[in-house]
Amino acid sequence: MESYKAGDIVYVFYRNPHTQDVANIQEATIVNNPESPGELALFLYETYYPLTNETAVYSSQVEAEQAYQQFF
Repeated sequence: MESYKAGDIVYVFYRNPHTQDVANIQEATIVNNPESPGELALFLYETYYPLTNETAVYSSQVEAEQAYQQFF
């Protein structure tokens, strides 16, 4: 996993919780996880998500769009 720090802006694929077959590229912020001190999290839509090796995180929107085209 790339080295991130709190305050970094990244891009992730986000599935609509109401329509699971729809995914979009969304901007998210890397933050200090308030639920797990010492860990980082993604902050997206007023929710904290764990930042793990299984999370597809992209440093730029262009990089995310290229991956999106490959996967979808």
